[in-house]
Amino acid sequence: MASEVRQRAKAQSVSALGPLGIEAALEAKANPAFQPRPKIFDEFALTDRVGLVSGGNRGIGLELAIVLCEAGARAVYCFDLPEEPSEEFVASREYVSKLGNNSRLEYISADVRNQELLWKKAEEIGDKEQRMDICIAAAGICETHTDCLEFPGKQVREVMDVNTAGVLFTAQAAGRQMARFGNGGSIILIASMSGSITNRDHAWVSYNSSKAAVLQMARSVACELGVKKIRVNSLSPGHIYTKWVLCCHSYWS
Repeated sequence: MASEVRQRAKAQSVSALGPLGIEAALEAKANPAFQPRPKIFDEFALTDRVGLVSGGNRGIGLELAIVLCEAGARAVYCFDLPEEPSEEFVASREYVSKLGNNSRLEYISADVRNQELLWKKAEEIGDKEQRMDICIAAAGICETHTDCLEFPGKQVREVMDVNTAGVLFTAQAAGRQMARFGNGGSIILIASMSGSITNRDHAWVSYNSSKAAVLQMARSVACELGVKKIRVNSLSPGHIYTKWVLCCHSYWS
């Protein structure tokens, strides 16, 4: 039984790049003709991958979109609310074009609260690129400090619509294309440390609740999409300094 488990584990860890680490060292010892070369970072390369990032006009979303391009992604499509991209996005797009790896940073104006629009835009990307591999749902808003007993319903709904429903709609949009092409994929939902703890002297009840919902959403969606070889994870950043908001996520993360 133990031998069976070891064999199964070895089969699951086989790299498409060939032997790595100790396995490569043993093969080199047994075969004098074997030529070692550094490969571990190739395991994390995103060559020819296509990504979708919500909240990608600036802040966390844009930073992560650039990282995907630096890792070799063919194209990363950034969804955000403004009709025109920010100066930071334009500068980032020019920077990516100079990386020399043929990666592209694209901008699409879209409201993450509009499920039908997100599905349609993602399908158009799929039609053009013929694949979808990565999704980062980073769009989010943070309300002003408001006493939990006085919090207006309109503001609660606004936060939940963007931070919770919008994250789900983004994951759906990309996940539908991942399932369509059958190559698997990776979906990353941006939650927050505030979804797990409460920040002292910060009256953000709707924001904290919306991010806690994202954590459970990641678990739930992961269980459903695992059979399709689509991984789902969440990230919980701490306080982030941005151009627009101090000690909080930027307006569109």
